Amino acid sequence: MNDQYHHGDLRKALLEASVELIAEKGVAGLSLREAARRVGVSHAAPYRHFPDKNSVLVAIALQGYDWLAEAGEAAMVAHTDAQRRLDSYGVAYVLFARRHPVHFRVMFTESMELPEGVLPNNQHRSFDLLVDAASAAVGAGRDPLLTAVSAWSWPHGLAMLILDGRVPSENVATDEQVETLAWRVAAQLGGTLPEGVL
Repeated sequence: MNDQYHHGDLRKALLEASVELIAEKGVAGLSLREAARRVGVSHAAPYRHFPDKNSVLVAIALQGYDWLAEAGEAAMVAHTDAQRRLDSYGVAYVLFARRHPVHFRVMFTESMELPEGVLPNNQHRSFDLLVDAASAAVGAGRDPLLTAVSAWSWPHGLAMLILDGRVPSENVATDEQVETLAWRVAAQLGGTLPEGVL
């Protein structure tokens, strides 16, 4: 067995192995013993970092929410128009799901028990981006929640359709195709297409 990992490196390696396992076998197929075998450490080694399978799922979800928030911020930063900011976040959301399908599914799985006070803060960071843009879109004195939920609903639905193979694969085979489709869906719902998107 390889026990040469530094503290943080082993945790990272176990998370990566767990993501691979979920990609192959689904959330139900995740096993700390198998993750340890793939990393090349003893069966007991993972428990220094993760007391159980649920804690691995929570760690993957937290990582996913952080990455989603970063992707949303990066997509929105170049825009001042509120609707374009909302649509940009939506497109980034769909691309995030395509690039990180395991993280995306784990973030919303019912197989994970959420420790009180742990996940909501990360979840809110992602959602707060939408609420802030929605506040600008609806104007002062109006509740932005409905607009924020609407702006979350279409990219989440589209992402699930793509991940579940409900959109013909030839239409979503690349990031560019997914991005174009997402922008076109946003335009159907009242947004505007950026230059160069047909």
